[in-house]
Amino acid sequence: MLLAILSDSHDAILNLRRAVELANERKARYLLHCGDLISPFMVLELARFKGEVHFILGNNPGDVWLVGKQCARFPHIHFHGQYAFEELDGLRVAIVHFPELAEGLALTGKFDLVCCGHTHVYEVKELNGVPVINPGEILGKEGPPTMVFFDSETRQIEKVTFDEGSR
Repeated sequence: MLLAILSDSHDAILNLRRAVELANERKARYLLHCGDLISPFMVLELARFKGEVHFILGNNPGDVWLVGKQCARFPHIHFHGQYAFEELDGLRVAIVHFPELAEGLALTGKFDLVCCGHTHVYEVKELNGVPVINPGEILGKEGPPTMVFFDSETRQIEKVTFDEGSR
């Protein structure tokens, strides 16, 4: 099973659109967004994904009420609030915004994969045999936008860098 993992889009609508296109091209089954989506119009970009979307708020929550209202229009989008603990086709996944929380969750032994964001910098660690993935940022502020594809069968982690749109 292929998962697309992204974070920190911060209203970079064209970059998020490209990330969703890449996830669809690769036929990812799930798209995980680790926070800081921000505006309600960004939900419309997530809705373009052909699989299931799981996302959380982050430290820049934006208009939470309108984001939630937009999500209610799309049954394949799951808006979790500050964190998500999900079992996706047997894979136990935690999604949080802050890396410090991600590391602690990985050490519990309760998850097969932990995803986070916040730093805007790509980083992958393995703690207690659990991959902890920070996909970097969709925004493109600290460099070109990045995202990650995770194959749950091979445990392969692939960082993808793509050209920025005009945000």
